[in-house]
Amino acid sequence: MIAWITLGVSIVALAMKYAAWRATGSVALYSDTLETIINVVAAVTGLWALHVASLPPDANHTYGHYKAEYLSAVAEGVLVVMTAITIGHEAWKGWFSPHLPTNSLMGVLFNGGAGVLNLAWGTVMMAAGRRHQSPTLIAGGQHVLSDVWASAALVAGFILIPLTGWDRLDSILAGLIALNVLRTGWDMMRTSISGLMDAAPDPETLARIRQIISANASGAIEAHDIRARTVGAMTFIEFHLVVASDMTVEDAHQICDRIEEALRGDLGSALINIHVEPERKAKHNGVVVLP
Repeated sequence: MIAWITLGVSIVALAMKYAAWRATGSVALYSDTLETIINVVAAVTGLWALHVASLPPDANHTYGHYKAEYLSAVAEGVLVVMTAITIGHEAWKGWFSPHLPTNSLMGVLFNGGAGVLNLAWGTVMMAAGRRHQSPTLIAGGQHVLSDVWASAALVAGFILIPLTGWDRLDSILAGLIALNVLRTGWDMMRTSISGLMDAAPDPETLARIRQIISANASGAIEAHDIRARTVGAMTFIEFHLVVASDMTVEDAHQICDRIEEALRGDLGSALINIHVEPERKAKHNGVVVLP
């Protein structure tokens, strides 16, 4: 539902910014319109990514399809960078062929209205992305909000053009938009590539995982070689659990079940792999089980 609304919001914002550009002939507003086109493309790819990521595991993807969201975010980042280059080119041409925009008030009203719309929806997307641990929604929300700040700066600068009569200010504003778009695209690609490379969760999450294992492994001796990664909304955890050599398989299994239940209760969706080992395999450098 969020992805479909995002598409609708993007189309409305695009129509408003297109109207602003057509009314003024401004290079800066044209650049902002180009950037908004990418919002529409991103909304479509986001719909695809969320659909694929929600598919259950199958014979070819036994760990699920969660990384589809990262692929979508990387693709969006590439498109954003390409848009920044196009905008920069337009700003360069406008610098050498400057002209004062017309109907500035209409441009401010249409573009400012689109900015307000994006601000409201970008905030909703970021909150939903964090709540559902969705890279697609977070990347989309970041992109939309970056568009808001760019639009705010653009409107403020655009008001100065008729007041100062400086026609090259229009091209300067377009160049600043290009730099902001380029920064956003780079941040999106960096974060998503990190997810594709199975980067570990943040230190706070890793510390929480270790504490949960320690607090819920009563009957075991230690846990070591703890590894974790997060893919979309799914957390993958694996570690070795050392138990007494004479412990029965049933008792060891109960300890594992208790740990898994506690981890899922805290982290949500999680795929957990626990390798049970006898006491002689203890390394004494892992998580010591709390009494």
